Formats: sequence, C-alpha cells, structure tokens
Amino acid sequence: MASRKVPVNTDTRSHISGGSSAGDAPAPPPDRAAAAFFDVDNTMMQGASIYWFARGLAARNYVTTSDLLRFAWQQLRFRVLATEHVGDMSQIKEAALAFVEGWQVNDVERLAEEIFDELMAPRIWAGARQLAQGHLDAGQRVWLVSAAPVEIGRVIAARLGLTGAIGTVAEVVNGAYTGRLVGDLMHGPAKAEAVTRLAAAEGLDLSRCTAYSDSSNDLPMLAAAGRGVAVNPDAALAREARRRGWEVRDFRTGRRAVKIAVPSTAAVGLVAGAVTAGLARHRRRSSLRM
Repeated sequence: MASRKVPVNTDTRSHISGGSSAGDAPAPPPDRAAAAFFDVDNTMMQGASIYWFARGLAARNYVTTSDLLRFAWQQLRFRVLATEHVGDMSQIKEAALAFVEGWQVNDVERLAEEIFDELMAPRIWAGARQLAQGHLDAGQRVWLVSAAPVEIGRVIAARLGLTGAIGTVAEVVNGAYTGRLVGDLMHGPAKAEAVTRLAAAEGLDLSRCTAYSDSSNDLPMLAAAGRGVAVNPDAALAREARRRGWEVRDFRTGRRAVKIAVPSTAAVGLVAGAVTAGLARHRRRSSLRM
C-alpha cells in the first residue's frame, strides 16, 4: 500500500484532523467536556501494534524471522499463563525500549508511518473505527491509549484522523532514544492515571467520557470514565462487563477471532527480548540504512 504522508499529531490540544460528518452536513459545535479513549491492541486493531512494528522491521532486515517468532511466542505465553507479576513487570520496564537505543526519533516515526500503511491499516477493526468516528462526528475528541511507544500511537492516531495518543514515553537526548523509559509503562492503572491527568489538563468531564478496551488489565481506565465499553473482550473483562452492565461490542467472528493470536499484554516490554539481539547484530554489521 502506498504511503500517505500525514503530519504526526504531537499536540493533544490541536484540532481534530480527518473527522467529518457524512454528506454536506455542517460540523457539530465542539463538545469540549466529553471525549473518548481507545485502547489500541485488539481494541482498535487486530493484534498488537508493537508486534506489527517488529514485523515491519523484520521485513527490512532490522530483526530476524526467528526473533519475530520468539516474540510472538512470548506474547502468547504471557497472555495465556497470566505471568504478569511484580517481578515480571520490573524486568519488562528495564528492557522495554532497549531495542531502540541510539535510534533517531524521526527515523522511528518514519518507519512507523510506513509499517502502519503496510501492516496495521488492513487490521484496523472497521467497527472500532466507526465508534471513534461517531465521537468525532459529535464534536468530541478521541485519544488512543496504548502501552506501545507514544510515537507509534501518534502515527496511528494521525492516520485515523483522531486527536492524539497517550503511550509509553522513551527518554530522548539530542533527538535519539537512550533506551530508557520516562516514568512507567502505560499499562493497567497507569492508563487510568494518564487519562485522569489529561482530563484535568483539557477541561474534560470524565463522567461524560467513554473508554474502550478489550482487556481486563484496563479495568481502571474503563472505570475512570463515565461509560466503559468492552470491545472484543477477554473472558475476565466480559464477566466484569456483565456485572457492571457495560456495553459489549465484539467485531470478531468464528475462525477470524481465533486467528487474532497476537495479544497485547505488556507488548512494549516483551518486544525487547525478541528484537534487541537482532537489532544489536544489525547495528554491528552496518549502520542503519534509513
């Protein structure tokens, strides 16, 4: 798919790009007090955005196929066995963005744009995109909230015409990543805290906001908003949604649902173990051909 260059939205207060009402109907007045927050992996798109990013890197020979397969297996094992304990998260935080150490931010953003067009765009759930568009058409702003690096989230948001993105923040010095995080992974309670801070900064009324996710890990974010919606929910979230009377939207059908086997849980951390070695070998063999 040809790359369509769209400026990356780095200002959460900027005008919504790409949202429009059907036909010639005038745009509604902005609803500055209400907004929507969408998890990305398995909510807005099939699979994990960081996995597809790693797969795009593999296609460009920045990582090997064996690195990619190891990453996919680690993600599946992590999800199925629910090994997300304190020790695991500590190790994940330490290694989360080591694989981009030394990379220029502009290069990562450019690669993310290319890889979105090639691998992520076809995997956006049409139903989830329509939900987001409904908020835009109502004059509301829409943010993505993801554990993936915020640069990837911003690219996805820009491509979809959304307001912006909240994500894991990597330390940058002189335009290059150091391989260390700024703060914590954007995961679990951290998402709820980030949404609450954004609401305060933007003058949002959280009781009028809506949050969408597929994972029980995002229960704090779903509960922080006035309206929680379970999208393609895992078993634990489906049970909690029934208990709380939350709306459930499932865009998976039959075999297609089974095929979406690249889970999102702590994807940012798990990608490091799969691709760090490959990227290090690649950097030693030659400079990045970007």
